Amino acid sequence: MAEIEFDPTTHPHRRLNPLTNEHVLVSPHRTKRPWQGQTELPQASQLPEYDPKCYLCPGNERAGGQHNAVYDHTMIFENDFAAVLPPPGPLAPRAPHPLLTTQPVQGGCDVLIFHPRHDLTLSRLPIPDIERVVDEWCTIYRKRGAEDGIKYVQIFENKGAMMGCSNPHPHGQVWSLSTVPSLPATELANLKRYALTDVQSSGAPRGPCDRPCMLCEYVHFEVGVDNDTGRVVVKNDHWVALVPWWAIWPFEILLLPYARHVPSITDLTAVEKTAFADILSRVTKRYDNLFSCSFAYSMGIHQRPIPSQAEHSDTDDEENVAHLHLHFAPPLLRSASVRKFLVGFELMAEPQRDLTPEQAAQRLRACSEMHYLDAATISTPARSQNTSSQVADATTG
Repeated sequence: MAEIEFDPTTHPHRRLNPLTNEHVLVSPHRTKRPWQGQTELPQASQLPEYDPKCYLCPGNERAGGQHNAVYDHTMIFENDFAAVLPPPGPLAPRAPHPLLTTQPVQGGCDVLIFHPRHDLTLSRLPIPDIERVVDEWCTIYRKRGAEDGIKYVQIFENKGAMMGCSNPHPHGQVWSLSTVPSLPATELANLKRYALTDVQSSGAPRGPCDRPCMLCEYVHFEVGVDNDTGRVVVKNDHWVALVPWWAIWPFEILLLPYARHVPSITDLTAVEKTAFADILSRVTKRYDNLFSCSFAYSMGIHQRPIPSQAEHSDTDDEENVAHLHLHFAPPLLRSASVRKFLVGFELMAEPQRDLTPEQAAQRLRACSEMHYLDAATISTPARSQNTSSQVADATTG
């Protein structure tokens, strides 16, 4: 029997995510299947600058009865419906069986409003306003990370109703916990394990780090791949956005600094912060332009569990295995109204995707860096033609 040459764009295969040590099944031939399943309502693209009924607009009353300040740029407040409560908390109850344990968790939940305007998401904010958001992330990360009993601070944003966002006003959240949650704990354990290996003996290329760092070396490889066929979507002098080799979501992006090893956002220089704001703007514009809609996603920052502190210098070396990175997990697959569902095989076996990461990266690279709503004010006919071609292309995938 003649040997079949493997084609990653046609043949099913598995890819390993070294951060979680889990596989994803890639089935590129399934992009040809017709879709007769659920479609989503379009994400609203045209919103008012101010909504008197919005809980997050300046001066408005929130659901819990408190009133927002008449803020000019960003605003942080403690979540009125927090998922965890501040210490002191109760002791763990006696387990009725070794398999049935309870671990009490304390902490806090904060809401960070990105901008006073109700209609501006990250994709439409000027770079200086995104820099203010980055500065607020650093402030709340330092503040919460320095509190007694806090072992982990998670910064994230849910954008769009299909990702569970209950309010379209541009905002994110920060949860602080007395334990390190499962996913970041797994990533940190695998990063530490990799840091203890002799990578040079394996012939793997080293990244810009003085010791083995999984993400330094991975991103060092990715930026060296031919950009016409690789997974890099966009980069600047300090940051790169790419569709990772192991991506689960159709247009998933891994965003990280690549010029040096950076453990957390508080380790960024002023220049790196500006570059961070720049690439956040460029990535989110491409997302919106892909299907000419307000593109839904969940985004989270993974980094050191808490900022480096001098009094904890004994643990700094171990925790510095963390390499700052952001995960973007967007659900849309074929168009603005067709999403991917993690069900069936994904729930019972392992994650699966149809579109290859390389195909997804190519689609995102091809998107304009001028937001489609801004382009519409310049040339309405051109925007209509572009929208039709994008949706037509998406629905055939």
